[in-house]
Formats: sequence, structure tokens, C-alpha cells
Amino acid sequence: MYAPFIKEENNTGSLAETRGNVLGMPRFAANLTTMFQELPFPDRFRAARECGFTAVEILSPYRYDINVLSNWLVQSDLEAILINISPGGAGETGTAAIPGREAFFRSSFQNALDYATGMGASMIHVLAGRETEKTTLSEGLFIDNLRWAADLAAPRGVSLLLEPLNTQDVAGYLHTRSDHTAELIHTLDRDNIKMQFDFYHMQMMEGNLAAGLRRHFDVIGHVQFSSLPGRNEPQHGEVNIHFLADYLDELGYAGWLGCEYTAKTNTIEGLGWASRYNLGKAVTTW
Repeated sequence: MYAPFIKEENNTGSLAETRGNVLGMPRFAANLTTMFQELPFPDRFRAARECGFTAVEILSPYRYDINVLSNWLVQSDLEAILINISPGGAGETGTAAIPGREAFFRSSFQNALDYATGMGASMIHVLAGRETEKTTLSEGLFIDNLRWAADLAAPRGVSLLLEPLNTQDVAGYLHTRSDHTAELIHTLDRDNIKMQFDFYHMQMMEGNLAAGLRRHFDVIGHVQFSSLPGRNEPQHGEVNIHFLADYLDELGYAGWLGCEYTAKTNTIEGLGWASRYNLGKAVTTW
């Protein structure tokens, strides 16, 4: 059993409203799975807060007890916003679209929902699965599973995210183009299913990121980024994070931008791109 993570409110609005997007400032969340890898995982929470982050993503929190994770968040004054569902067994990248894996999907989603609720995270990235020589995919099964999961999550205030993944890193994945993902979301017809638009994957598959953001703005629920090539800090590649963050502001995006990248050397030294957003070494005292 676990105690749910409770978000506090004040007279100016909700926690999410008061922790970012002030005067149009983009809201950046540290991905604690990919960032601060020079530190033990428990120490990454405080390190992120000391660099000015107020929210975090954790791709796979399941090796830790929910109460432990919640305590680390509270002690570091951080909000968890996103976790991933378990990808499955060896070689799997999700099971939601794989015939014969229905029981595993439902069990792993219920576990993810318990973690999200216990940590206070409002989004779960649901992985579909990929086709291999031994595995076929069913889009119909994916739709059935996602509707079931969305209906289970909605009363608990949790949204599901679908992310198109590139074919070089994840060959055979169910949905790899943003238009296909948007079609799935419209077919699913659930208010709490949105697109996770990752600049890394979409630059590799489609390019023209600003146009993609504009075209799918009505279904985008979360944004992630890294450099391309390399999947490091954005200053090292062809993705112009400053332009795109400003463009999201122009579109009226009020969500988070997840820093899903690995530092080339040291996480803090690599935060030069973020100084204009008041993020970096020792920018806060709390």
C-alpha cells in the first residue's frame, strides 16, 4: 500500500499553474532517467531542483517503492509529471498492440496508473509495441486496449500519451508518423488521450517541426526534445530549441517541455542552452 502524493494549491491557482509559464516562460521538466546520470538516481532529484527545475519525468520508476519516490519528490520540492508504462519483456517496446499480451498490458497499465497516482503524475506514455519476425501487431487491439486504459485513468485525472517513434531506433513500431498518431487519437475518441511530440523522433521522420506542431496542436499533450544527431543537449544538433519553445508560446502551449536527453559530459555543464530560462547551476535557494 502507499499514500497518494498530494499536490498543494494556493490562492493564485494550482501547483502546475504557479510553477511555470510565467509571463510566457516555457516550462521545462528534467528527465531523471536520462539526465544527471553522473549521480546515483536518488541524488538526481535534489540536483534537478538546485538547477531550477520544478518538474520531472521518470521513464521507468518501477524498481523503487511509490512511497520512496513520493518522499524524494516532496523533499526536493518537485512535481512528477510523466512516467512510461513498462515496455514489456526483453526486446519489447510496449505490448498494447500485440495479440496474446492483453493480460500483461492490462496488469502493467494498472501498475503504471497506481504509480502515476501515487507520485502525483498526470501523464502516462503508453507504448504500443513493434513488429518483428516473431511478433505481429493489431491496430484494432491497440484501440481496444487504449480505450479501456483511458476509461480507467480518467476518474483519476491521468492522461495517456501516444508518441510516434522513429524507424531507425525502433524498427517496426506501430505508429511512426505524426499524422498516423493523430488519426489514432481521433479514432480513440477519448479526451484524455493526447500526442507526445518528441523533436528527436519527428525531426528524424518528418522534419519541419514548427509545421508539425501547428498541424497537430489540438492533440498535443506533451513535448520532449534532444539534439539530433546524438540525443544530447539541444545546442549540439540541428534542433533549435529556442525557436521552437518561442513558437510553442505563440501557439499558446501551456504544457511542459521534457528534457529527454543525455549529457555529452556533465549535466550541469551542459545546461548552457537553458540559462535564458533561469535554469542551470545553483540558480535557486530553497
